[in-house]
Amino acid sequence: MSIDLEALYLDLHRHPELSFQETRTAGVITRVLGELGIEFEEGIGRTGVAAVVRNGEGPTVWLRADMDGLPVQERTGLAYASTAHGIDPSGQDVPVMHACGHDMHVTALLGALERLTATREEWAGTVVAVFQPAEEYGAGAQAMIADGVLDRFPRPDIVLGQHVTPLPSGVVGVRPGTQMAASDGLTVTLLGRGGHGSRPHATIDPVVMAAATVMRLQTIVSREVDPREMAVVTVGAIHAGLKNNIIPAEARLELSLRYADEAARERIMAKVERVVRAEAEASGAEEQPVISTLHTLPPTINDVDATARLVAAFERSFGEGAVVDPGMFTGSEDVSWFAREGGAPLVFWFWGGVDPEAYAAAAARGTLDADIPTNHSPFFAPVLHPTIERGVENLVVAAREFLAQ
Repeated sequence: MSIDLEALYLDLHRHPELSFQETRTAGVITRVLGELGIEFEEGIGRTGVAAVVRNGEGPTVWLRADMDGLPVQERTGLAYASTAHGIDPSGQDVPVMHACGHDMHVTALLGALERLTATREEWAGTVVAVFQPAEEYGAGAQAMIADGVLDRFPRPDIVLGQHVTPLPSGVVGVRPGTQMAASDGLTVTLLGRGGHGSRPHATIDPVVMAAATVMRLQTIVSREVDPREMAVVTVGAIHAGLKNNIIPAEARLELSLRYADEAARERIMAKVERVVRAEAEASGAEEQPVISTLHTLPPTINDVDATARLVAAFERSFGEGAVVDPGMFTGSEDVSWFAREGGAPLVFWFWGGVDPEAYAAAAARGTLDADIPTNHSPFFAPVLHPTIERGVENLVVAAREFLAQ
């Protein structure tokens, strides 16, 4: 068979699913794997899929793609824009969009598997393809590992992965060492005393407490972290109250923290806890706030030697100037758990999904941030071609570099 990769991508884009709910997506993946005659298992880590192509003696290369969407209302205006909805963990009905390109990741990996199976005479070894759920929760990789994916499939000699991003289509971005930041997701529950909106003096208002906490948290990076050090403290959500004349009993903040290493993590976490507890005390709270961790992700660290090999392979295949050092991304990923737990090196790279002319024009105007939508934006939409083709080629070139020739 020959996969119609554009049709596959459009179908996945129209039907995104939230983390750990990717049942339709997994069904599309297993259907294509079955048509290609590739051995697979589904339901790993709830909704994950893993496939294996065995081709004689040689190294084992793991290729990973994530597959979950985000609770974002798509605003691209494209004919194939998502109109899907889902139920989030709090039970709310939310719009869902592939605002981070995971549909492109799945498409590229399936295309790469088709290419690799069609050229078995040119390589030897084993390819394991991992279609991972719940990357956006930072939980999918560990869920698959806990479900035995490292034991049920040949263990990796190297783990490879990629992510579409706002670089010009045709460009690959990769660097040795720390490629992406470590992160924590926190929930902070501020406990006050509820009451009537007309009698604030008889309450301890958690909304005011939350507002003060949000503002004070912003001073951690601006006033307490060395400007030469990478750190991010973001409050991405505030939940409090149900009616304008009722002062609620509690408010909840959801935080995203980013840093380059474990030492920075310990410093930032201590500062966050200090601010949260101090603002609660300043507000007269009778109960201590509750700080809970939603997820912890390690930094994504590319193996130096393997990255050098891969850069050379990309440059041989795509030409001089096709590979750039994008710097360290402050976003985070859970792909490295497969390498860490599997005892293997990792190389994780980015590939461009923006029309090169549009990118060049925005760069010339100095308006890249305003004119080129980033991942997680409701306007994020990689150009179909050559983004799809290059995503496939990246994985094929990378896999064959580390397989026996």
